[in-house]
Amino acid sequence: MAIDRTRRPSDPRQAAEAAFRAVTTRKAPEEAAPAPPRAPLIPGMRETVSLRIDRAVLEHYQKDGPGWQDRINAALKAAAGL
Repeated sequence: MAIDRTRRPSDPRQAAEAAFRAVTTRKAPEEAAPAPPRAPLIPGMRETVSLRIDRAVLEHYQKDGPGWQDRINAALKAAAGL
């Protein structure tokens, strides 16, 4: 039995939904492209981050003046056991 390929559905909405689905659907881990290799970390190198903390905590560390970021870093390292 031959398949009739002369008629194709031409519903623009279905075509748009299929295109959207193809772009937004996550690939399975084995199909996903491997992550690009990260640059080797330099020992002692710090990374800039944005952190939301309570005003009272910030004021506690800033009251002793400059170096408050180092003091917060030391407290976080101690809390993490590093």
